Formats: sequence, structure tokens, C-alpha cells
Amino acid sequence: MSEKELNAYRFSPEEEPSDEMLEQIMKEVAEEAKAGNKRATEEHFAKLRQDIANKQLKWRDKINSVIHE
Repeated sequence: MSEKELNAYRFSPEEEPSDEMLEQIMKEVAEEAKAGNKRATEEHFAKLRQDIANKQLKWRDKINSVIHE
């Protein structure tokens, strides 16, 4: 099945997708979901690393202020 045919298909009660169409649609949906999940996970851990770095700086400053009083 060509990409053009697949992109032209629209779900409707009158016409059900062929098994080949459905398989391709599901494959693409799974790939998009996987990519989105990977991106969200990477963003989440980047945010965690940034939060950790900020807290380390905050604690370093507090400790240094106590040491140098």
C-alpha cells in the first residue's frame, strides 16, 4: 500500500480499513507514541538533573556561609 493511499484514508462507518491499512496505521501510531514517550522521558530527566544542580548550589552556598561566619 502506498503512503498516498494510506494518507488519503479516513475512518468512516461506511468503509473499514483493510488489514494492511490497519496494520500500517497501528505501526505508525506505535512509532509516534514511542518517540513521544522517549522525548518526554528525556525532558523529565533533564529537568531532574537541573533541579539537582540547583539544589546542590543552594546547599553549597548555605554550607559555605556557615563555615565562613
